[in-house]
Amino acid sequence: MAARILANLIIMGSGVMARAFVQAYRQALTNASKNGVAQEAVQNIRRGSKMMTDAEARQILGVTEHSSWEEILQKYDNLFEKNAKNGSFYLQSKVHRAKECLETIHQPKEQGTN
Repeated sequence: MAARILANLIIMGSGVMARAFVQAYRQALTNASKNGVAQEAVQNIRRGSKMMTDAEARQILGVTEHSSWEEILQKYDNLFEKNAKNGSFYLQSKVHRAKECLETIHQPKEQGTN
């Protein structure tokens, strides 16, 4: 008899705890959406995963800080074509992203001298 009562208490207690946990989780989600924390966190994750530093871009293309834009384009074309022939889409996309990153640095200088 005592075992049955104890089992019922454990089952009822775990049910109450599960409902309380679900309610607390829902309330946390509601609070996060009201504050904009959830959207900001998602945006930070997206920004962080897509951004490439100029040092990483130079390393991918094999150029230095003092390389000209023509040299960067030559390295880009060479690496892009090699990866297109060998079928490595991942490396090809990394090369393209590296060129895009360095383009933002070099293009304003090129336009300013014209």
